[in-house]
Amino acid sequence: MKEIIDKISELKEQRNATILAHNYQIGEVQEIADFVGDSFALSKKAKETACDVIVFCGVHFMAETAKILSPQKTILLPVRDAGCPMADMVTVPDVEALRKAHPDAAVVCYVNSSAEVKAVSDVCCTSSNAVSVIRSLPNHRIIFIPDENLGDYVARQLPDKEIILFEGYCTTHKRVTLEETDAARKAVPDAKLLVHPECRPEVVAKADFAGSTSQIIDYVTNAEDRRFIIGTEQGVLHWLKQKHPDKKFYLLSQKLICPNMKKTTLKTVLTALETMTYQIRLSEQIIERAYGSLEKMLRI
Repeated sequence: MKEIIDKISELKEQRNATILAHNYQIGEVQEIADFVGDSFALSKKAKETACDVIVFCGVHFMAETAKILSPQKTILLPVRDAGCPMADMVTVPDVEALRKAHPDAAVVCYVNSSAEVKAVSDVCCTSSNAVSVIRSLPNHRIIFIPDENLGDYVARQLPDKEIILFEGYCTTHKRVTLEETDAARKAVPDAKLLVHPECRPEVVAKADFAGSTSQIIDYVTNAEDRRFIIGTEQGVLHWLKQKHPDKKFYLLSQKLICPNMKKTTLKTVLTALETMTYQIRLSEQIIERAYGSLEKMLRI
């Protein structure tokens, strides 16, 4: 392993490259990254960092978002088929059909979506800012794509808005059941339950706090509590345990493992730097239009 890490460091310097790793990556990949965080924060970091090459250890839509924000940089996704089932659930024809059915509604696109879908949406959002983005829009009716669970969470926070949900979901977060949640509560009754709003509404309703990965991390950091049940992908536990060795963490469900996030390894990162693959390529038109949706979110 040390030999691989040394080669990665050498090639990183040669390529003027930066390695970004999502919180859901395996621990050893997080360890060799220059920055670890959630998807959009990493894409912004890609834009801010003075480098020529970005190795994005995540899934396809994340690397695409980095390319949209930094079109002049070479964005590498170490594993070509590291995708996101939820992002694949919504297509451009789906958005067009929804617009036709609801012409007065604004289309708000969760960042967990393809560049093409972002390009035909009005504005993007993340799980941490979805409520504030939608609250700021003048439209009463909102088409929210693609995650119905995050959309339901937003709708409960904004009763004055009519949220039209698309039937998409995170295959990892949706696996968690109410029965598992009740069992976890019973097993560790003094622990705070922190869940991602991509979970089922009945699971979110049981939580002490619901928020994005970064918001869950912030909650743990700022809380005086010492025991936490974590209801998001298990990769985040690596960071939490390192930063808070005095606190105890329990995974809400053993089902909370994203197989696509686990495809990236030290070896695939090394291969990406050696061969400069797999490069994210988007047309200028898609980049321009998708950037518009992201830029509107940044303004809000």
